[in-house]
Amino acid sequence: MDPMTRIAQALNAALQSAEASGCPPRLAAAVRHAVIPGGARIRPQLCLAVAQAHGDDDPALADAAAASIELLHCASLVHDDLPCFDDAAVRRGLSSVHCAFGERLAVLAGDALIVMAFQVLGEAGGRHPQRLARVLGTVARGVGMPLGIVAGQAWECEPRVALQDYQRAKTGALFAAATMVGADAAGADAQPWRALGELLGEAYQVADDIRDVVADPAQLGKPTGQDLSLGRPSSTIEHGLSGAVRYFQRLVDRAVDSIPRCPREAQFRALVRYEAERLVPAALCSDLIRVAA
Repeated sequence: MDPMTRIAQALNAALQSAEASGCPPRLAAAVRHAVIPGGARIRPQLCLAVAQAHGDDDPALADAAAASIELLHCASLVHDDLPCFDDAAVRRGLSSVHCAFGERLAVLAGDALIVMAFQVLGEAGGRHPQRLARVLGTVARGVGMPLGIVAGQAWECEPRVALQDYQRAKTGALFAAATMVGADAAGADAQPWRALGELLGEAYQVADDIRDVVADPAQLGKPTGQDLSLGRPSSTIEHGLSGAVRYFQRLVDRAVDSIPRCPREAQFRALVRYEAERLVPAALCSDLIRVAA
């Protein structure tokens, strides 16, 4: 079964379980709206790819790990869009959850997704229960304090922050969790995969900063110009647009070089290059650097 099918089935199973009789219908609808349709699902794809590189001998646990990472990512987007943060009306080309269902249900939907992520993991550890503690710890560190995505969001509430600290927590931490938990689920050493996740996550945040300046909101599926208007840390503000583009390219190259030796090394290289081109096409990078020269 291909990874995207596995991810879709795992997410649908989690949603259907939560939508059982007795659940408030609008809460169930808000949670589903937050998850489906999804984005590129790159984090769960990375999780499954690492698990497969190490034999994937417990696909149920790997699928649960991938689903949990995506559910937590979706929860972060729901909360990120709230009026107290970005006050974004659009996400993935649709109304954001708080615009579609109201602010109270958006808060509860984000909370429910966080709980659902850990429930999915807890229910999948029966075959290799000894691996579950590592899986849970890796995922929790990617979202909580002191260095997870919650901390990344909290840096926006501080009077000053180092850009790299902000980017590593807000985006890099969950990417690192995605690569490492794939190894955990397969019973392998997760540490060699940390660098790939951290570098790719930072590259994603820099790409997001670039697209916030140059992308078409209709094609991006969310508002642009948010970093400047909200006073958020941004690579384009700190380094300039061309400097951010060059930094993005260096991060992608470093991410490719960090891939551990494994049977699927070529697949990982192709995935990283494909995602880089999807996020900030090479032709656009060249144009932005040339205009700035």
